[in-house]
Amino acid sequence: MMGMRDEAESTRPSEKRQAREASALSSLLMRDFRFLWAGAFVSNVGTWIHNTALFWLVKEKTGSDAWVGIINLAQFLPVFLLVLAAGSMADTFDRKKLILVTQTAMMVFALALAILSTLHLDNLPVIVTITALMGIAFVFNFPAWRAIVTDLVPPNMILNAVALDAAQFNMARFVGPMLGAIVLTLSGATLAFYLNALSFLAVIAAILAIRKKTPPPRRKDENLSRHIRAVFTFTWKNRWARNLLAVMAVSSLFGLTYLVVLPGMTKDVLGGGSSAYGLLLGATGLGAAIAAPLVTALNRRVRETSIIRWSALTCSILLIAFAISRHIVSSAALSFLMGASFLMLSSSINAVLQSGVKRDMRGRIMSLYILVFQGLFPLGGLLMGFISDRTNPTDALLLGGTVCLFMSMMLFLFPDILERHDHLVL
Repeated sequence: MMGMRDEAESTRPSEKRQAREASALSSLLMRDFRFLWAGAFVSNVGTWIHNTALFWLVKEKTGSDAWVGIINLAQFLPVFLLVLAAGSMADTFDRKKLILVTQTAMMVFALALAILSTLHLDNLPVIVTITALMGIAFVFNFPAWRAIVTDLVPPNMILNAVALDAAQFNMARFVGPMLGAIVLTLSGATLAFYLNALSFLAVIAAILAIRKKTPPPRRKDENLSRHIRAVFTFTWKNRWARNLLAVMAVSSLFGLTYLVVLPGMTKDVLGGGSSAYGLLLGATGLGAAIAAPLVTALNRRVRETSIIRWSALTCSILLIAFAISRHIVSSAALSFLMGASFLMLSSSINAVLQSGVKRDMRGRIMSLYILVFQGLFPLGGLLMGFISDRTNPTDALLLGGTVCLFMSMMLFLFPDILERHDHLVL
């Protein structure tokens, strides 16, 4: 049936004018979003401290990179298995309550690992089990989180809110590992797990402090499979939506996975050590954090679809340049720019997808976004890592950059494929 035509037509002209007037930090003027942003930043710093210590602990216990990979798989496997159901729940249940439950569950699991580590009971089966449980809780939290961000700001601030939410995550990705390394040096992994558990209190307090009464979810009579199938039907009938997801999928599979090849590139090609690897990884997070408010300023003059085209092209060119770079300083600069351009790409796709659907489908459309973004990332990482082992890191990165370059050129040759028209259908 026809759907959202009135909504799309009534909001576009006025929202575009308002968006151009919005400042780069305008969403932070909204009290509830500001609380959510601050709480999430503290919690994500704790998460990165936890992950830094966890991978180091497993490496020390086993001496095996394969076991580190198993722990990473335990974190991401729930995305493949449960993210679509999680998106349906985000559109069916109260999002604030769902986030509270899942954040509390992750806090309990982090605290359990800390206590077991204190008692020296943190063997590998325990670590894998708790990590998988935290991954399951995270999957059911993430679509609701992505959707509630847009509940707390006016429609004209969606891109700004999405970008700033991504900024706090990337700032945490920049700060957390450094703090995690300090904690490991001064105390050990156990303290890192306690700090992570404590950090969840910040985001729980932020959710409880939200005053805005978000619209109640629309109860549906159809079963879970039909509810999930509805978002696939919408995506298939609206070419712009499925093409945006395709761009995100290619960028995640062949572009973002450069992070998996980064250790090999640092050691085997650039001749650097752990400090050089930390510099390159931190530069990526810093670039993304700085780019977040800038994408809003850019959106005052440039449409989101244009930002997507140019940032996709920039990502691919930077990735090819990074593959042939042979100096740490130039590679760090390229990492910084790649982090910035990928943030602009992913945030713009996120914002266009959410602004193009009604509120009661935002959780499900975000579950598809998460599936192609984070769900495909570990698969792309395995592929790029295999290619790197069989050839070398440079060839793997050149292949990824070439695929992304071809995809971005298609966006320029056929610009209409990303455009949202008035005949949106459900």
